[in-house]
Amino acid sequence: VVPVKNINANGFYAGLGIAGVQYKSNCDSTCAKSGKDKTAGLMARVGYDFNKYVGIEARGARTNWKADGGKVKHAGVFVKPMLPVGDSVNVYGLVGVAKTTTNGPLQRTDAETLALGAGVEVDLSADRAKEGRYNRAFDGKGDQEKGIGVFLDYERMVVKSGSPDLDAV
Repeated sequence: VVPVKNINANGFYAGLGIAGVQYKSNCDSTCAKSGKDKTAGLMARVGYDFNKYVGIEARGARTNWKADGGKVKHAGVFVKPMLPVGDSVNVYGLVGVAKTTTNGPLQRTDAETLALGAGVEVDLSADRAKEGRYNRAFDGKGDQEKGIGVFLDYERMVVKSGSPDLDAV
């Protein structure tokens, strides 16, 4: 008989990605600072999944490559509702508060406001059976303590009346 030990499934995760941001000012074409800008940069995220349905995530993005001279800085904290689709795919939403600033020739933004998003993440790790009893429900596989995955999401960085449209992928 093999002794059974408790296995703590770890819901912590971290990720790094490339972010493309489209900025569209909210003033009409007669406004001196109207227009669109597309830029790209890096996005980092860290979070903790309490179970397979809800987590919390902090993320930040900073664009480094610019098209028309604009740069975006963004940082926020989000509640992350999730819906598992099979053993390795999660569809999720993001609802939170973020600080977003833009700098460039277009209408500037400096807002602390609601931000929303949605995405999908895929676990690329192989699940391996482990002997033990899990002290927390998760996906039942017990491989949350390590793994590699990919994610793709959309975020409306600023949800505020009168603010420019800032969309990130």
